[in-house]
Amino acid sequence: MAKIGFVGLGHMGLPMALNLLKAGHDVIGHDLSEKQVDQLVGAGGTKAGSLDDIAKTEIVITMLPAGRHVSEVYLGDNGLIANVAPRTLLIDSSTIDVETARTVAAKAAERGLPMVDAPVSGGVSGAEAGTLTFMVGGPDDAFDAAKPFLDVMGAKVIHTGGAGNGEAAKICNNMLLAISMIGVSEAFALARKLGLDDQKFFDVASTSSGQCWSMTSYCPVPGPVPTSPANKDYEPGFATDMMLKDLRLAKDAAMATKANTPSGRLAEEIYTKLSNEGYGGKDFSSIFPYLFSSLGGSDR
Repeated sequence: MAKIGFVGLGHMGLPMALNLLKAGHDVIGHDLSEKQVDQLVGAGGTKAGSLDDIAKTEIVITMLPAGRHVSEVYLGDNGLIANVAPRTLLIDSSTIDVETARTVAAKAAERGLPMVDAPVSGGVSGAEAGTLTFMVGGPDDAFDAAKPFLDVMGAKVIHTGGAGNGEAAKICNNMLLAISMIGVSEAFALARKLGLDDQKFFDVASTSSGQCWSMTSYCPVPGPVPTSPANKDYEPGFATDMMLKDLRLAKDAAMATKANTPSGRLAEEIYTKLSNEGYGGKDFSSIFPYLFSSLGGSDR
């Protein structure tokens, strides 16, 4: 069993770390929230006094909010890359911009450290159940070294290519997810206006050409899919503000590469309005009640 340093014990990071503990690994956790660290310790993990303790582990996994946090943790004289032992495996599961991911990976390569960017899809429920999908960018040897540990936390581990490609896949996937969720929500809002029952419309769309994951697995109206956040007052599996962060990453990437993503840009504008209306902490599928109420309806 391995000694793993885990930095970032938030809504996603903590259950991921707990699954590593359950698999028998020795997990040392670091987070700004004492409450989150205490939960890890209560499950058998160890508290890291600082990043120096993390640097003494065999494997480092990070799950951080943004590119600047990843840079702070990994780069510079006090960063992990400069202070870990040779051949320490580095796994960054944060969702960040591709440029930062590739910059950090290049610095790791300079020291001969195997590193992958491995952002995830599957939300909090997937993190808890160990059924996440990992999109992994990095050299073949680093991927091979990381995969056994990613397998503990996820059901699918996909090597997407070189450094930064995991982030690229995550950004593109979430742009598509946001677009599809808006489309599904608009369709339900219109269906209600036309007097069509939610379940009846679901029965049609979920088995015909309108079928997609946002419809069948994460339906934004209460009822048809009992496990969806719509049945829990849109308690976040993936919060609106997190989706907005990813859409802004997609917009920046599109601008940098001169890619034409008009639907992605519109989705970013819509989710910005949703967040500004107070839905930032709600699940991103709360776009449905927002759209329906803006059409003069009321959620039921």
